[in-house]
Amino acid sequence: MRPLIAVTGRRLPIGKIEGWREPACATPTYYLEALQRAGATGALLLPVPLDTGDAAGVDAAEVLERFDGLLLTGGDDLDPARYGQEPHPELLPVDADADTFELALIRAAIEHEVPTLAICRGIQVLNVALGGSLDQHITGRDGLINHGVPHVGGAMHDVRIEAGSKLAAAVGVLTPTCHSHHHQALDRLGEGLRPVAWAEDGIVEGLELDDGWIVGVQWHPEDTAAADADQQRLFTSFVERAAGLVRA
Repeated sequence: MRPLIAVTGRRLPIGKIEGWREPACATPTYYLEALQRAGATGALLLPVPLDTGDAAGVDAAEVLERFDGLLLTGGDDLDPARYGQEPHPELLPVDADADTFELALIRAAIEHEVPTLAICRGIQVLNVALGGSLDQHITGRDGLINHGVPHVGGAMHDVRIEAGSKLAAAVGVLTPTCHSHHHQALDRLGEGLRPVAWAEDGIVEGLELDDGWIVGVQWHPEDTAAADADQQRLFTSFVERAAGLVRA
């Protein structure tokens, strides 16, 4: 049976999709296609409030019981209040329900050792969930390479991965060429997280936990995975762990 992967989605308001008169939930198809090529089926999750104390509420661990793995996708910014900061003027729109939902999911995944791949916003959610913080706006800063701009355009750049890391084993090379489009970066790292990949300017591009298989990347491997075997290998390695084919 193909592994079933929970994939985080985004609420879209009425009118966001031309011709629709209803609200929607969506995620870029690149994520789902990369999972399909890796032998898994992705299931899109609608962001809902979790852990509110409401008797009708849903528990994150209960949600994940139905899945073999969790894919935290990219998206807009986390509310800086989640890590004790005031918003930067360039902050993108925030979604309180999505923040609550994804923070609860990743904490449950860590507790129950559900294999997790966290991408772009996802690595930031992972970091904040464990007490870390974010640098809210790096675009155009002196001394930094081009990391792309969300909703505008991406940039290709090399990433250096630490030999012997889970990420290195998953990607299969130590210097992949990666596609990015993010204006925020990791700042203070969350408890237990280990940096294992960097851009040439020192921006952290990869994190992992020693226990289980919880791996985060700041770039967007799904964007180029169809044509880049290194990026697709990251999804394949993730799916192998979700399927229980690899335990280490």
